[in-house]
Amino acid sequence: MTKLNRRTLMKIGGAGLVLPVLAGRAFAQSEPLKIGFMNVGPKDDNGWTFGHYTGMLALEEHFGDQIETTFVESVPEGPDSERVLRELAQQGNKLIFATSFGFGDYVLKVAQEYPDVIFEHATGYQRADNVGTYNARFHEGRAVLGTIAGHMSQTGKIGYIGSFPIPEVNMGINAFTLAAQKINPDIQVQVVWLSTWNDPAKEADAARALIDQGCDILVQHTDGPAALQVAEERGIIGGFGQGADMSAFAPNTHLTAIIDVWGPHYIETVQEVMDGTWVAEDSWPGLAEGEVVIGPYNEKVPEDVVAAAEAVENGIIDGSIHPFTGPIVDNMGTERVAAGETVDDAGLWAMDWYVQGVTA
Repeated sequence: MTKLNRRTLMKIGGAGLVLPVLAGRAFAQSEPLKIGFMNVGPKDDNGWTFGHYTGMLALEEHFGDQIETTFVESVPEGPDSERVLRELAQQGNKLIFATSFGFGDYVLKVAQEYPDVIFEHATGYQRADNVGTYNARFHEGRAVLGTIAGHMSQTGKIGYIGSFPIPEVNMGINAFTLAAQKINPDIQVQVVWLSTWNDPAKEADAARALIDQGCDILVQHTDGPAALQVAEERGIIGGFGQGADMSAFAPNTHLTAIIDVWGPHYIETVQEVMDGTWVAEDSWPGLAEGEVVIGPYNEKVPEDVVAAAEAVENGIIDGSIHPFTGPIVDNMGTERVAAGETVDDAGLWAMDWYVQGVTA
């Protein structure tokens, strides 16, 4: 798996450190390696946390009785996460995965108290000698979805249900919009912020409001299928699953999904910990590595649209397409990326702006 280093991100997070590794520390296998997972939602959210739960199951299948896992669900991104992290460490877990952005500061704090425990923070950017980070290039999948929306929207209005305006979510909004506008330059994207990752009632209300405003396709960076269920009820053109295939909840409306495949990262990380070769780095693979996967296409998606979406996917995989290739102008009229240039990884992780056509 490709390992990337985001040292340039330290200007974003302030206190983040990138320090030497824990190489050479192999764990004795006289007893199972205890591994803890701390999650922001329930494992049956059919989205983000379900993806990590599926990854844990793959881990268990691979290592069998060599490991012992604990999966903690529905931990708020706040002080309570510090308590859960500390409890997992006190219970003897030597490897702990914290799977939501807002856990970051608490991971760093608890990691200082337990230097013999390895922590990995999903979607994070702050590292220490026993804290690594991992993520997936979701924005690559968003470009594929945007291509579909650009072809299929009849009103030119897309509704986007966002969780928090952090770089990970911002780059997804922008990648989606840019791809849609390559097909239809008049595409407009209306973003509604929920300030939560998983709240079915809020997600459903946001979906209704966006449809009432004329949006005929919905996108989400929240964790459950509630928005898709509303789209199904209202009979709009379609929407996209987030984190997992959500077609069972909206068989007529679910066009495809970004599916997160965490199992390979978990298996690789555990093997490194067992071998004593784990290092405090960042992992950020995407479509090319198979950590981001585009789900099956609904039969209502025309063949030529599927072909266009697959062309974008294949182009990203082989490097001939970069989702952020200029010229790119933001929604305030300022040129952000010159013609022919692309946004590098540091620029992506500092993204606090929106492209032209986005109302957020």
